Amino acid sequence: MNRFSLLAASVSASVLMCGSMSTNAYAAGGEIAVIVKTVNSNYWQNVQKGAKSALGDAKGYTMTFQGPAAESDITAEVNMVENAVNRHVAGIVLAPSDPDALVPAIKKAWEAHIPVVLIDSALSDAGKQYYQSFLSTDNEKAGELCAKALIDRVGQTGKIAVMSYVPGAGSEIGRVGGFRKYIAAHSKLQIVGPYYSQSQMATALNQTTDVLSANPDLKGVFGANEPTAIGMGRALKQTGKAGKLVAIGFDGNQDLQGFVRDGTIQGIAVQGSYQMGYKGIQTVVNVIEHKPAAKDIDTGVVMVDKQNLDSAEAKNVLY
Repeated sequence: MNRFSLLAASVSASVLMCGSMSTNAYAAGGEIAVIVKTVNSNYWQNVQKGAKSALGDAKGYTMTFQGPAAESDITAEVNMVENAVNRHVAGIVLAPSDPDALVPAIKKAWEAHIPVVLIDSALSDAGKQYYQSFLSTDNEKAGELCAKALIDRVGQTGKIAVMSYVPGAGSEIGRVGGFRKYIAAHSKLQIVGPYYSQSQMATALNQTTDVLSANPDLKGVFGANEPTAIGMGRALKQTGKAGKLVAIGFDGNQDLQGFVRDGTIQGIAVQGSYQMGYKGIQTVVNVIEHKPAAKDIDTGVVMVDKQNLDSAEAKNVLY
């Protein structure tokens, strides 16, 4: 692309962001490629449900949904984005598994006039100009919420462990960072970890088992995403520690709801994953059709415990 057409692309993208009409930047209708971190998780399947539902209201569009077998397979996700660009899709809804590795692929979409809406995780600043909107949980705020829930139950002193997932993932940096900052500012609790499960439930189970055995005086533990929190819950049960120390998890599938109900986990911070899918499709269609789209959209988080597990607010986000 020469310098002039690059400039033109940049101008048309910024015009679109302001919600003004731009004559021919994007074509309405066609395939929307939804690319997530992995297809092997209820969380991302709930995103898919939301996206499918929104597609029903968007006439003339089809949707493809894909993601790598594992969240740590960043190269596979980059290839999926590049393939979508090569297919000249109408738009891309993307949950980037790495804040830097996906930037060149997103840039290719931008150069090809394909709008990109990010969900769940951010890109580094280098990628900011190449996407039109970002829908996510405020992960830092969510991490703080989990830290507060833990402090409320374990008190100000003692030892807690952090079971995390993929180091460097945008959501992980915000979530675990927010958690640790809040603990440091509001308590004298000592943190063991973080340990990284690579979003593998079996790894999280083994890591939590090891941490429990190495720290018999542990008062609390935080599992920072769905597979990690499930592994953590199973480890607590298998070691006979369920209910003996405070556990706070993240996300809200059936396993985690069961752990809250039986007291293995005291609270789970549940993201609006269905909303991410639903609003992700809605937003990319708005961009394609030259309607206003906010650059940042907070999809919210609900702290679910035994008391509100069956409430309407919790049912809206659990899956």
